[in-house]
Formats: sequence, structure tokens, C-alpha cells
Amino acid sequence: MCGISGIAGGSDVTKRLYSCMLNLEYRGYDSCGMAVASGGAIEVRKNIGRVAEVFEKERFAELSGETGIAHSRWATHGAPSKVNSHPHTSSDERIAVVHNGIIANYVKLKEMLTENGHNFRSETDSEVIAQLLEFHHKKHGNFARAIRETMEELEGTYAFAAVVAESPDVIFCARNKNPLIIGVGKDANYVASDVVAFIEYTKNVVYLNDNEYAVVSKDSHQVFSAATGAPMEKEIDVINWDAEQAKKGGYPHFLLKEIYEQPTAVRSALQIPIEDIERIAKMAQDAEQVYLLGVGTTFYVTMLAQYYFKEIAGVFAPSISSDEFSYLCNVDEKTLVIAISQSGETFDTLEALRYAKANGAKTAAIVNALGSSMTREVDEVLMQGAGPEKSVLSTKAALSQIIVLTRIAISLGEMRGSLSADARDELNTSLWELVDVLRRLLDEKPGFIRRVAKRISSYTKWLFIGRGYHMPAALEAALKLKEVTYIPAEGMPGGFMKHGPISMIDEDMVAVVLMPTPENERLYNSTLINVSEMKSRGAKLVGFHFNPDEKIFDEDIVLPKAHYLFAPIPELVAGQLLAYFCAILLKRHPDNPRGLAKSVTVE
Repeated sequence: MCGISGIAGGSDVTKRLYSCMLNLEYRGYDSCGMAVASGGAIEVRKNIGRVAEVFEKERFAELSGETGIAHSRWATHGAPSKVNSHPHTSSDERIAVVHNGIIANYVKLKEMLTENGHNFRSETDSEVIAQLLEFHHKKHGNFARAIRETMEELEGTYAFAAVVAESPDVIFCARNKNPLIIGVGKDANYVASDVVAFIEYTKNVVYLNDNEYAVVSKDSHQVFSAATGAPMEKEIDVINWDAEQAKKGGYPHFLLKEIYEQPTAVRSALQIPIEDIERIAKMAQDAEQVYLLGVGTTFYVTMLAQYYFKEIAGVFAPSISSDEFSYLCNVDEKTLVIAISQSGETFDTLEALRYAKANGAKTAAIVNALGSSMTREVDEVLMQGAGPEKSVLSTKAALSQIIVLTRIAISLGEMRGSLSADARDELNTSLWELVDVLRRLLDEKPGFIRRVAKRISSYTKWLFIGRGYHMPAALEAALKLKEVTYIPAEGMPGGFMKHGPISMIDEDMVAVVLMPTPENERLYNSTLINVSEMKSRGAKLVGFHFNPDEKIFDEDIVLPKAHYLFAPIPELVAGQLLAYFCAILLKRHPDNPRGLAKSVTVE
């Protein structure tokens, strides 16, 4: 959500900033802009629209200088408009700022600054930062002190970067509860909210922690404590993937590329050392209560894992939406909270973890982004290693998380003595077989699923149902369709049908049924009852199932056979493909759906 880029050094700063902005498009935005410091002045250009469109419209290429900052904004305070776009400048236009996050006390600060002669141009909370920096800079004549005093007065979440006309070769930046990273290069240094921004220029990174600020120039970078002003010793980490992994690789969209990368993501999750899996399983074994946390897609990941913990390990580990956790759950030192996040910066999940830690709970996280806030705040972190995911919709990262959680459940079952060695071996073998199951699905079924999508994409009412551990997969498949096509789609357990939703079923509805495998007789027969109920009311029935001889659906998507417990996984992939092809047919942008962001870093 929103993207910060900054470069100190080099003659082609505008061109490289443009590249950084393009690399961060996946985060979701509605406007963008750039500020370049040169010759004792700052020039700002910005507007609403896509990066390439604004680059041409505002003639970014005319900007010249060796230091610059850029931003892609997802509107929170103030509608998308040119004046509300970032960067924002101080009243004297000698300071330009880009900001991610939300300033909770911006109204109070704006009133104070207005009383002191500052003129505001935008409706945003972000402009307060530029004006407050100017206020303190003029008072003390020292920009580092101005940053510290500004940070002391700001309430809320933020990462910001600033350029100052008096110091045209320096970027000043700060962080509190929003990601900010320094890239250490050979001929320039970089600042960004995500390493994807500058990965093509350097893999060497320094992570800022909360309440730290930094001064970054072409040849140096120094991080300081906002509380004391003292310099902080920081190690340089090396990112273990490269720019090519973040490119489309011949696919028309990142979403399709990442769907096709899922067999590799499953294999990578299965290759995580067993010692790493057992560390978190041991934490669960030692806890009296285990909670699984996620929000959005990761919530549905934890819902499926909840079934696996019960089925495999005999442990009830309830799945809780991160945003509701503090309202619902009591935690203490005997509690373990396992959080799931692709970015490691998800605001709701970080806040839930902080609530848990404040009340004495042990915490663990499964994360895909090295060096993110979550990896540094929990007691144990497990890096899932799914590789960069640039489409806003999570696919391979989510599937990888399911595999990791399943492995933890298997390890926990062994520790508790509720899982025999033979059962453990069968489950592990079945997990490895998923690599080939998904490969076959992706080799054989996309063309067929596209034809089905062509026949049903015009429908405007959709229902996805599943029972047991197929239910979370149904909810996630419905979410994927909503995210990328904007079609209202309900996901629900089959047992809900008679309790209200059956009244909305008619010939104008597509009903997608996630069928269990036939050997799971109870779930299979219960789901068949739902099929009959919807068929008798005229719904257009689409079946995700594993029986080529099944003849009860209007549209059949027959999937390669998987172990009955893991059958929801190929169904999830089929749901991703169906959503993707519907989006293409409806001319929606599959990588950047409207109003959505990859990393949700605000409340």
C-alpha cells in the first residue's frame, strides 16, 4: 500500500526513480509523483494515474539532479487528485516529503502550524510532516534535530523520506510502524518501502527499525535513534533473490506467472529444514492455547490449517482474523500466537502480535519477506521462501503457507503421540505428490478452465460452497473472484444453505461447488445434497471435483486426484485460474485491481 522510492547519487536519478516506481506498482496506488533536488532548489511533479501515464503527462524526464524521491499513493485522507498526490512540500517549498502510513493527530498539528503561518495546499495528513519539518528546521537550523522533534510529535504510523534544498545530495528518512529500507549500492544509495524497488541496482540492504531515522547520501548512510540522536550500528544484509525473479518471465501478467510458480513454491516449502518446523511445533506443544492469525487471504490460510491441526495433531488451534484478535481473545504466558503474512508488514497482524506480546504470549510468524517488521518482532520466525510475489492477489505465497502450517501440524502430531510413523510418512508423501498434482493441473487444465470462464463470466451473482476443510478453500476462491473481477461473490459452508442463502439462488446465479473426494463419504454425500438444492432452483452449477464420471454439474472442472485431506489445494489453484480468466474476459487488470494494495500497512 503506497510505495516510497529514493535515490542519492548518480547522473540518471530520474530514470532510475522511474524504474523504482514501476517496480512498486504492485502495492496498489491511484496517483504518483517525483521530487528532485538540484541547484539549491526542489522541483516536484505529480498527478493522478498510472506511473507511465504520469511520467509522460508531467514530463518527469525533464527533471535533473543527483538526489530524488518518488511515491505512488493509495488515497486515505483526501480524494485522489493532483494536489493530494505526493510528494508534498513545506510552505517555503524548500522541503519535499513522501509518506506511507497515517498520522493520527494531523488535525491538531495542522491547526498549530496554521496558527504559526504555515499554508496547507492538500487535504492529506502527509503534508503535516513537510510543514512540521520546516517549522522545527527554522527554529533550530539543524535538520537532524528537526526530524527528531517531528517524530516526537507525530502520532500514528509512518515511513517518510525527505529532500531539502539546502542539502541537495542527501535523503533524510524515518520509520515508525511502517517499512523503510536502505539499499547500499556502488555508485548510489537507495531508500524504499520494499526491496523490490531497487533490487536491480543492489542486493545489499539495511533495515530501519521503529523510531529510527537515517541520513543517506551517495557515499554513505547512517542510522540514528530518534529518542537520543545517537548513531546505531547496523549490519548490511544481502537479499538472496534477484531482479529477474521479480519480472514477468514471458507471462502476460504477474498473477498468471505466480499461479504457475506454485509447484516450485510447494517444493520450496517442503524443503524447509525439519528443525525449523519442529521449533514452532515445540512451541505449540508447550502452549496451553494456540491461535492462528491472518487477515484476508492469510485468514483463509489459517482457517484451512485449523482443520489440519485438529485432524492431524488432535489440537484445536482456532483461526482468528487479525483485526478482531484483541477484541476476542484472552492471552497469557501459556499462549502461542502463530501469525501468517506475505509481506511481514500487515498492520492488523502486527498490532495483534504486539497485543499478544504485551500480555505475555509467545509469538511466531511464517513470512515471505526477509527483514520485514514481523520477522524482527516475533520470538520465532520461519521464512517460507516462496520468492517475490508482485501481483496484488496472493497465490504462491498463500499456498506455501498452507504447506508450512501442515508440516507444523504433522510435527506437532508426532510430538503429542497422536500421529503414528506410518501416518506421518503417508502425509509427507502426499504433500510431495502435490508438486506433480499441481504441475499436471497447470499443464492440462488452464485452457479448459478458460473456456468455462468464457461461458460464465457474464454472470453477476456467484456463490462458492464447500464443507469441512473445503469450506476455507471456497471462501478463498470467492475472495479471488471478488478481488480481481469486482463481481459480488459469496463463499460459505454448505451447511449455511438452508439458513437463509438458499433464498437468493435462481437461474441468474453461478454456484461453484468444491467437492470432496468420494472416499471422504460423509463430506461427499453432504455436499451432494447442496448440489441438488441449488440445481432444483436453476443455478448454473460449476463443479471442482476429482471424478471424471461425475455428471451432475453444468460445467465440470475435473482435477488431478490428491490425498483426500489435501484435495482443497488443487481446488484453490483452479479457483485462482477461474478468477484470472474471468478478469481477462471482463477486461480487468489482474495484477493491480482497483482499490487494493499488496501490503496493507494502515488500519
